[in-house]
Amino acid sequence: MSMHRWMALAAIIGLSGPACSAAEPEKQPLQTVNTVDLARYAGTWYEIARYPNRFQRDCAGDVTALYEVRPDGSVRVTNSCAEPDGSTKSAKASAKVVDRETNAKLKVTFFWPFSGDYWIINLGPNYEYAVVGEPGRDYLWILSRTPQMDEATYDVLLERIARQGYDPGRLVRTPQSAR
Repeated sequence: MSMHRWMALAAIIGLSGPACSAAEPEKQPLQTVNTVDLARYAGTWYEIARYPNRFQRDCAGDVTALYEVRPDGSVRVTNSCAEPDGSTKSAKASAKVVDRETNAKLKVTFFWPFSGDYWIINLGPNYEYAVVGEPGRDYLWILSRTPQMDEATYDVLLERIARQGYDPGRLVRTPQSAR
């Protein structure tokens, strides 16, 4: 299958979303934080845990995201991780704020025309941690300004994401966070 067909198929599957069964309870709308100061949010974040996803399947550890606010208000994103062979894999993207009232909802584009929701659903009072998800609850990341997070904070975040309709049992700890 050609790359263009594969990308089109992936987009169609992604846009259609999973089918809901009659037994599945309806989820409440995902809540974001009240406000995000993008200048404070900018900088390096370390991934502590994530829902498994296909685009990070080769990441063996040392997962980081660097956010840089541009003069036009968009955000440059550089995601990096160590691969099993020790090399570093990086991906660059651009994010646009879609909710200017809170700055908590962004659309991230790694390759045009496909973009994904990036919603900040929890944020430490001093921007020391962040939880990022999306309305379908298929993706989730717990981020920290440091490579490790204390277990008490992690446990509180697990409780908070469960209240938001996420399954904490699906989270996979990032290797550098478990050192």
